[in-house]
Amino acid sequence: MGEESVGQARENGSGENGSVQKVRLENGLQILLKESHLAPVASFWIYYRVGSRNEAPGGTGISHWVEHMLFKGTERYPQGAFDKAVARAGGAFNGMTWQDWTTYFETFPAERIELALDVESDRMANAVFDEEETESERNVIISEREGSENSYRWLLNTEMQAAAFQTHPYRHPVIGWKQDLLTMCRDDLYEHYRTFYTPSNAVAVAVGDFDSAQMVERIEQYFGGLEAGPTLPAMRLQEPEQRAERRIVLRGTDQTSYFGLAFHAPDAQHPDFFALTVLDSILSGAKGMGLFGGSSSNRSNRLYRALVDKELAVGVSSSFMPTIDPYVFGFSATLAQDISHQEIEEAIWVEIERMQEEPVAAEELDKAIKQTKAQFAYSSESVTNQAYWLGFSEMIADSEWFDGWLANLEAVTADDIQRVAQSWFGRSKQTVGWYMPEA
Repeated sequence: MGEESVGQARENGSGENGSVQKVRLENGLQILLKESHLAPVASFWIYYRVGSRNEAPGGTGISHWVEHMLFKGTERYPQGAFDKAVARAGGAFNGMTWQDWTTYFETFPAERIELALDVESDRMANAVFDEEETESERNVIISEREGSENSYRWLLNTEMQAAAFQTHPYRHPVIGWKQDLLTMCRDDLYEHYRTFYTPSNAVAVAVGDFDSAQMVERIEQYFGGLEAGPTLPAMRLQEPEQRAERRIVLRGTDQTSYFGLAFHAPDAQHPDFFALTVLDSILSGAKGMGLFGGSSSNRSNRLYRALVDKELAVGVSSSFMPTIDPYVFGFSATLAQDISHQEIEEAIWVEIERMQEEPVAAEELDKAIKQTKAQFAYSSESVTNQAYWLGFSEMIADSEWFDGWLANLEAVTADDIQRVAQSWFGRSKQTVGWYMPEA
């Protein structure tokens, strides 16, 4: 799937139904297009290459806050005007921030999709950062964070994440540290917006019932005149190798006990990524790998049988996700009554060492791969989800990574599973978290 100039896209005309076209405007805006004529619907997404990964101490949470501010409107679309326009057009919209990206999307009846291009190009350049609205949103975000702090599971995960990473910004929560949220000002937010919310730092994705050549013309009409934006420095921070286990003990008033375990794990483009994805499925069931993905039943999977069936835990899971830089492979459990954290930790390590010492049976491996493929299919059914996947893939890797997903998954072998378990999981590489109720 090569990248074309705008002129080439026009000459090629309509794209084949189901194929993906890749175009770049002169100002650097990257465009991904996929026609789908199964229903008269279209979805448009704008992804920005900015998230908590791009934040420094003193400014954590700024990407999430800026995302909120872009819902406050522009001069052409004052606050609330776009919401009403979407409702009248029978559409849906939202926005979200994650570690590696920020995105906004709209899904409309196909004939109304131009409204999405209009509003997204407008707020890419003309968002109003009103001082009073900024202060109001500060209170909203701090309240959101304080609501999360009511969960000791969330607090434990946050403490573990900060302990697992010494230098990389993945150590910061996406919502930010509270002290930073209290001290950042309107000018900080506006500078972040002008730096990262630009055509050269964005990917536009359109999927649905349209003609690709005409869609490129529309996108160029709305976005082509915007200034490219500054050239951003490459991320240079790399997390040093973990040489000693790290432990967190959190105490509080919640009478339920929680356990967490994390190991550093590779980025999405690492050769071991797909083997660890299948390993995760074997341990606790296949996941949808995205915001709109579900998960398969985990009752027959290894962690459930080893901990829940034996009444050591009332819930247990593993997790692994695609990211730009190396992140973590995690385990979590909710302890059954009168079970100690040490018992849970030892039970999980039994399953880890079993992975390291015994090849996975062919039947179990085949089941895990099939379940993961099914979750991939489920999370790619609608035009909204397809557009999400295309943009998400371009953020954390590239469209070729997305194209090769199924083939790379099917290529995983039992030897691969055993090798990555041995390579990435070790006692000296672990970050352990215990939440213990106060006496």
